[in-house]
Amino acid sequence: MSGSYRVFLVEDDDGIAGAISRKFSEWGLEVRRAEDLRNVIAEFAEFSPHIVLMDVMLPFYSGFYWCTEIRRVSKVPIVFISSASDNMNIVMAMNMGGDDFVCKPFDMDVLVAKVQAVLRRSYDLCGNIGMIEHRGAMLNTADASLSYNGARIDLTKNEYRILQTLMENKGRVVSRELLMNKLWETDSYVDENTLTVNVARLRKKLDAAGLTSFISTKVGMGYIIE
Repeated sequence: MSGSYRVFLVEDDDGIAGAISRKFSEWGLEVRRAEDLRNVIAEFAEFSPHIVLMDVMLPFYSGFYWCTEIRRVSKVPIVFISSASDNMNIVMAMNMGGDDFVCKPFDMDVLVAKVQAVLRRSYDLCGNIGMIEHRGAMLNTADASLSYNGARIDLTKNEYRILQTLMENKGRVVSRELLMNKLWETDSYVDENTLTVNVARLRKKLDAAGLTSFISTKVGMGYIIE
């Protein structure tokens, strides 16, 4: 299976986390373990994984909680790994949006096989599910949606193209010409005024959601997200 697949591991047991990371690396899977179990979502969004491995029993918040939070912003497949494997927990995991449940202790080869099966099933059917994050705002490139503080912000196709381009280039000035070229892909004709109107509408939506000053203007150059 392609080494481009990224696995986000939410596990507080160092021994299990290390074993999973080593085994998955042998199969060409890139693994990142969540470091801050108080703020899993920020690391999830920054890493933009193809699949999540989630323990149920975690400090601060349970795996069920984090599954619910991830499901607010992403359809990425989630596989639970837990010794809390009674029927109630398994049913709860599936009802909350989990894609599979692997009981501890598990054979590492079985876990790899299950993860590969979920990846094939998910991405053969759905394609890549990407996420771009900045200041807590999460842009889901799979369904062109923006989420912030648990709320979904509806975007037009032009607003999405503008925001996607700016967030993909955060920290760098994006010229008006580049943005107009992006909008040209969706509209038959785009001029300077069309871009100005779309940016203004997008800013109004971001401000209303609490994302004030999210997009800055660089006079004579373009726009930037910092």
